[in-house]
Amino acid sequence: MSAHKNELFVQIGNEPRDYAWGRVDGVAGVLGTAGTGGPEAELWLGAHPGSPARTADGTPWPTLLDWERQSGAKLPFLLKILVSGGPLSLQAHPTPAQAEAGFADENLRGVPLTAAHRNYKDPYAKPELIVALEDGFEALCGFRPVAEILADVDALAARAGSDSLAPWREELSGPDGLRAGFSWLLAGGAGVDLAVAALVAAASGDERFELLTRLAETYPGDPGIAVALMLRHVTLAAGESLWLPAGNIHAYLRGAGVELMGPSDNVLRGGLTPKHVDTAELQRVLTFTASEDDHLVPVAVDENVQSYRPRIHASGADVPFELLAITGDATIALAGPSIAITTDGSFMLSSDGAAADIPRGAAVFATRAADVQVAGSGRLWIATAG
Repeated sequence: MSAHKNELFVQIGNEPRDYAWGRVDGVAGVLGTAGTGGPEAELWLGAHPGSPARTADGTPWPTLLDWERQSGAKLPFLLKILVSGGPLSLQAHPTPAQAEAGFADENLRGVPLTAAHRNYKDPYAKPELIVALEDGFEALCGFRPVAEILADVDALAARAGSDSLAPWREELSGPDGLRAGFSWLLAGGAGVDLAVAALVAAASGDERFELLTRLAETYPGDPGIAVALMLRHVTLAAGESLWLPAGNIHAYLRGAGVELMGPSDNVLRGGLTPKHVDTAELQRVLTFTASEDDHLVPVAVDENVQSYRPRIHASGADVPFELLAITGDATIALAGPSIAITTDGSFMLSSDGAAADIPRGAAVFATRAADVQVAGSGRLWIATAG
C-alpha cells in the first residue's frame, strides 16, 4: 500500500523489545510473524521516542514520532503487544501532575534521558489497561485489605516456627498498616532479610502460596516477594481485562496481552527487577488503600465490537483513549488518529476510497478521524481517542 501525506491508512511496524522477562519469540508467537530467536517482551505501536513505530516506505514521515513533529498533533496513547514469560517489576505510574513535575525536576538536575537511574522519561501520565490474549494471564494489582494480609502472615508465621515475621506484622497492624508494612519491607535490612527468608521457607510446598515460591526462584531474597503477599493476585481468561490507573501498584507475572496506555514510559519500580529501583519516589505516587475490583468489563457496541473504555484516572480527568475488539464486519467511528492490529484472522479497513488490508500480525495507522468500514473475521484491535 503506497502512502502520501493525505492518505488515511498507513502500514506501520516495529521490532519487539528484548527485555529479559519476555518469552523466546513471544511476540512472533502471538502475531504469527517471524521470530528473532531471543526474548520478545513488547511490541510498541505509537509515537513514543523510546521505540516509535516505523511507517511503510514512501510516507513523508519515517516514524510516528516524525508524524507528530510534522503534523503538530499528539497521539494520546501507546499500544503494545506484551508477552511475559516471567514476572515484571513491582511498579506504579504517576498522575499527569506528578509526571510533569518529575520530568521537569530531573531535567533541571541534568539527569540524562537515557540514564538508567532516570525515573521520568517524559512529562506524561501512564494509566493503562491490559486485555488477556490467552487464558491464564497472571498479575498482581492493588493492595489487599490488611485483615486478609495479616491472616496469611499469621498462617505462615505459624509454619515458620520463628518470630522473624513479627516486626512486619507489627507494622501492618498499625493505623496506616498498608503504608507502614510496605515501607518497612522496602527499607531493607537484616530484619527484612530474615522475614523474607522465613516467608519463603514457610510457603514451600503450600499451593496457596505457590507464587511466593515462584518469585523466590527468580529473585531470591527480594523484599518484593513479601510485597506480593500484600497484593491481589488475579488470573485472567482470554478477553478479560484490568484497568490500572495512576498510583496503582502492580506487576504482570506471565501471559500475553494487548495493552493500551498513556503515551508514556514513566515507570517507578520497587522490586522484582534488575532495573533501577526508587522506593522513595514509588511510595510518593502510590495509593495506599485496599484496591477495589480492577477488572474492566467491556461494553458491547454491536454484535462484532466490544469497547474497553477505562474509568477516569486519579486526576479526575477522562482517560483519552479506548480499545475496540472487533471479531467481524462492522462500521467504526474513529474519533481521531488510531492504530489497528490483527492478532487472529484477517481484516480490511475502508473509508472514502482509502483501504488497507490487515492480515494477522500486520498493523495500520489511521491518520485522522473517519467513519471506517471493517470487513473480515478473527480478532482486530483498534486503539483510538476516547
